Amino acid sequence: MKHSSDQIVVRGAREHNLDNVHATLPKNRLICFTGVSGSGKSSLAFDTLFAEGQRRYIESLSTYARQFLGQLPKPDVDQISGLSPAIAIQQKTSGWNPRSTVGTITQIHDYLRVLFARLGIQHCPECDQPISAQSRDQIVERILSGPDGSALTILAPVVRGQKGEFLDFFADMQKSGYVRARVDGRILPIAEVPSLERNRKHDIEIVVDRLTLRNETRPRLAESVDNALRLGDGTLIVLWPSDPDRPSASNPKSVTRNSKSSEWLLSSKYACLRCDRSFEPPTPQMFSFNSPTGMCLNCDGLGSLFTFEPELLVPNPDKSFLQLAIEPMRTEIGRWRRHLYEGVARQVGFDLNTPWRDLPQSARDALLHGTGDAHITYEWKWRGGIWRHGGTFEGVIEELESKYRKARAAPVRAYYEKYMRHQQCPDCHGLRLNEQACHVRLQGLTLPELESRDIPGVLAFLDTLSLTPIHQRIAAEVLKELRGRLQFLMNVGLHYLALNRPAPTLSGGESQRIRLASQIGCGLTGVLYILDEPSVGLHDRDQHQLLESLRHLCNLGNTVIVVEHDEQTMRSADWIVDFGPGPGVRGGRIVAAGTLDEIKGNKKSLTGDYLSFRKTIPVPNRRRPVATRAIHGDQTS
Repeated sequence: MKHSSDQIVVRGAREHNLDNVHATLPKNRLICFTGVSGSGKSSLAFDTLFAEGQRRYIESLSTYARQFLGQLPKPDVDQISGLSPAIAIQQKTSGWNPRSTVGTITQIHDYLRVLFARLGIQHCPECDQPISAQSRDQIVERILSGPDGSALTILAPVVRGQKGEFLDFFADMQKSGYVRARVDGRILPIAEVPSLERNRKHDIEIVVDRLTLRNETRPRLAESVDNALRLGDGTLIVLWPSDPDRPSASNPKSVTRNSKSSEWLLSSKYACLRCDRSFEPPTPQMFSFNSPTGMCLNCDGLGSLFTFEPELLVPNPDKSFLQLAIEPMRTEIGRWRRHLYEGVARQVGFDLNTPWRDLPQSARDALLHGTGDAHITYEWKWRGGIWRHGGTFEGVIEELESKYRKARAAPVRAYYEKYMRHQQCPDCHGLRLNEQACHVRLQGLTLPELESRDIPGVLAFLDTLSLTPIHQRIAAEVLKELRGRLQFLMNVGLHYLALNRPAPTLSGGESQRIRLASQIGCGLTGVLYILDEPSVGLHDRDQHQLLESLRHLCNLGNTVIVVEHDEQTMRSADWIVDFGPGPGVRGGRIVAAGTLDEIKGNKKSLTGDYLSFRKTIPVPNRRRPVATRAIHGDQTS
């Protein structure tokens, strides 16, 4: 006989229609609760076992923690022993946060964020060139990688495209001990720099050192790099008289920027030196559309905007603006608002009494979207004359959006929403992330591009990653977790989903299996899992993969209870509990419990009758002919 610690024992369960049910369930096994609908399966599984497991867990917490969670009622049962912490995975078609995606629910997105933050290469959004920051030691090693004996010049860029004569600047540089500078492409002694044109933009770099590359010059090179980075605000230029692969032994007094010279622009900052743009080094938070660090600020990381649609705002274009052609303006335009709109009309050049359909597009845009930064002179007429004042005009849509945001009453918000539509965010184009995050690439792909692939496509990408030994050590654990969680999604038949698929668009069966995959990835042991028909929406050919996943949960040391009608699940279960004999008041009892063979041999069990083929559902001898046209009700059209 099994020890009680290997069993879950239920005595006197009376929740809902349960008729004083007694049950003994083996732990660490796959258990199937089956029977006719309404016979009490879910009442025992969810409303008794799961409810009591949750209640006991909350009672084990501190008094301080319980005040935030509240008290759960005790289910109507005499005793339950051997109960483990319980997790219920039910079917839900709603309740997901609109920000949630398949990737965030399964935590795959979190691991991909780490992967791109550590191994991805930042590219400039403007010129699309790679960006990287280097330490002082890395810069020194990069310079020393040149051929031995190469002549080089270390310059510090201090002026970039600025107008002026810079007389005081050159005087300060001389006092600091610097002798030469490159001014607009020519290296000259600072004392001999000619007068610069005040209204012309100039580039000035200070010559920090000139040396010949040898191993013994490393200390001097390191000191020069330090000085150049300090003077050039984190940036330096290495000037080679010719291609560094073919160094010249000469060291001319004056070098002009031309095709025979080669420059290395090196920076200790994370910045694009070509476009003069600085960036923050990539972090995992930068790839999160739930964080202000990474989200598109225009759509708050949602990828879409709920905005007023011009076509919906004007249902009757035969009306003029003053006749409330823009319908949600609702109330008659008063004197104060009218003088503002008249100022816009004078500025753009149109008549407010013109029917909307006859207004030029520039007039419509000005009224709806505003006039930007253009200064408008408004005229307010009163008894004392005309008072003129100036300002900008934000547009009617901005006024309506302000009213919509301030509205608290549901009917008011519903009224405005009649004139609104969801549209793709124009800034991030639906990718949800900010500009910098969308330009970090790993082996040619950005994170949004990778997450738009289906599960096999993401797995194939991870398998083809070409990593250096250092990167392999960095990414080893991350790649292991990613492959495991992606494989779990494959095993539960969700291979066709993309990681960026919004959670609210998932069906009940899909959302349940995604939660199941995330639970498998957690690796918990000693837990009671209760699932509600996980085979819903799953093709029969994929059912065995789902059962393998449930079996994997059991192998980890968990107990899995499945409320199910699926025959394949019953035949794969270690223990079957058949409820009945009928629904409602005619049910609520356990008709049979045991292994598959025991259930098949129990003649009181309706489930056993069908599993043993004592009863079958006959195939009709005559079927309705298949129509080639659409079927409407019971007749063909």
